[in-house]
Amino acid sequence: MDLDQFAALRTPEGSAALDAATERAGGDPLAAAGALRSAGIPAGLAAAALTQAELRRRAVGKFGPEAAGMFLTRPGLEQATRRVVADRRADRLRAAGVRTLADLGCGLGADALAAARAGIRVYGVEADPVTAEMAAANAEAAGLADAFTVECGDATAFDVDRVDAVFCDPARRRAGTGRRIFDPNAYSPPWDFVTGLAERVPHTVVKVAPGLDHALIPAGAEAEWVSVAGDLVEAALWCGRLAEVPRRATLLREPAPTVAAAPVAHHQLTGSGAVEATVGPVRRYVHDPDPAVVRAHLVAELADVLGATLADPSIAYLYADAPGATPFARCLEITDVLPFSLKRLRALLRERRVGRVEILKRGSALEPEKLRRDLRLAGPEAASLVLTRVAGAPTVLLCRPVG
Repeated sequence: MDLDQFAALRTPEGSAALDAATERAGGDPLAAAGALRSAGIPAGLAAAALTQAELRRRAVGKFGPEAAGMFLTRPGLEQATRRVVADRRADRLRAAGVRTLADLGCGLGADALAAARAGIRVYGVEADPVTAEMAAANAEAAGLADAFTVECGDATAFDVDRVDAVFCDPARRRAGTGRRIFDPNAYSPPWDFVTGLAERVPHTVVKVAPGLDHALIPAGAEAEWVSVAGDLVEAALWCGRLAEVPRRATLLREPAPTVAAAPVAHHQLTGSGAVEATVGPVRRYVHDPDPAVVRAHLVAELADVLGATLADPSIAYLYADAPGATPFARCLEITDVLPFSLKRLRALLRERRVGRVEILKRGSALEPEKLRRDLRLAGPEAASLVLTRVAGAPTVLLCRPVG
């Protein structure tokens, strides 16, 4: 989409096209395009409206009801922060005394809008002209145009002395292709600029990919990994005065998509990220830690809470004699432990009349769906299979969930 196409969507004719496209979103795209053209909507405007309607439909999972009035791009939506995560970050910034914030590389404005809703004055900078216009339109649609303004320009040229905090979410996809960038030095803005912000601004937050190498975490920064309903969604570096602990795992439960704003339960586990958990035997219960805990290197801290141990030093399954009541891990009761053998496993499941299995794995090269076919399951019972290693040996645990 270019600026002229976006401007056309903002006209009364564009609004009518968006309404018509929204009614047909999620259906056959060819039929929808034909219907809009039959209604007298020009082909170019119809295509732009249908694209927006489909993106808005997909965005409900991230933004809730607000998605219906937002303007979006595919790469912008993919990188945008979920509202539940952005709102929590904004609350933390506000609690730290932040009153003015620069969002360098603001994209479609998801984080900036959250900060503005929290009462923070936000200055957004976005290099792409269309995305910058969309961010401004999103601020207007949310009734926050006075609290969040956007300029199109180079984020590295912004005068950070104007604000008391900076948020930066560097682009991790290549312009034009949308391909992921795995080398932080190729981010936009570049990594050295991003990490250098902490030396210039006392309150600096950087959103990074969940797979960030711990070696890249700046000295003194707090690294936080966030999961939503068990899905690892992002990591962030809290620098300067915002750093409270070396590592943090935050678990959020997202409100229903139809609820614009509702209290969100969250749990936090903190620690150094440098402690190794004790290794011991397989015990009666196995705990599968939330991915945020694993990525934050807080498995040892969780093991202490559960009175648990590892059965293999490189595999993040925790074993205990009692089920742990914790939001940070799912618990399964182990009924059988056997060295992996397809023949033996198939015979055991047939004996137990198991016809349905969920398959979990860590440290196993087996493909779950291929294994499921090879097991040739039949029967009325259900079970959980954990494919793992114990003391380096391929092992399968037959389990049942613990409420």
